[in-house]
Amino acid sequence: MNFYWIKTPQIIKRLFSNQVWDIPNKENKIYLTFDDGPTPEITEWVLGILKENNIKATFFCIGNNIQKHPEIFNKVINDGHGIGNHTFDHKNGWKTTTADYIENVELCEKQLLNIKAKIFRPPYGKIKLLQSKKLRKLGYKIIMWDILTADFDAKISKEKCLENATQKVTSGSIIVFHDSIKAFRNLEYALPKTIQILKERGFVFDVIS
Repeated sequence: MNFYWIKTPQIIKRLFSNQVWDIPNKENKIYLTFDDGPTPEITEWVLGILKENNIKATFFCIGNNIQKHPEIFNKVINDGHGIGNHTFDHKNGWKTTTADYIENVELCEKQLLNIKAKIFRPPYGKIKLLQSKKLRKLGYKIIMWDILTADFDAKISKEKCLENATQKVTSGSIIVFHDSIKAFRNLEYALPKTIQILKERGFVFDVIS
């Protein structure tokens, strides 16, 4: 069983302070993010939920999926959401040479049309120090997270996913969901309720740029 933190510890944020774990602010802003799309039907369902609630989010897209589903990718852009790079092939940085990893990120960037924001999230959160350094030198912000919903974990209940998504959110939190087939059972239940709960707590949703 994989180990992961639902709330990223402060010591991790301090140790890897060149990466963005949260975005502190006094306006109660928080940041919904979605990894691994665009995915037919699922990404479009997410866009519908966001539109119903009149909120914006940030989508970290896989280049290969953009190439296969450009019409869905364009819907994300046209709805005014933020776009980030998630490599072309969902590369695990720990298992990939730095040269191949950077090449894969740049291959994804070619799919991102005229997106100006250079934000990147490493798949699995796994990135070597040299990979991070080189990407930052290329102008990327490495966006990690404060809250991991674990919607991808088939072993947790949808109720637990909702608890993960809402229990420890604070102003500035970056929250990770996945617009993927694997995550959809938990996502479908947790996302609408997460938005409702966090709105009731006075949080405002914003885009990462």
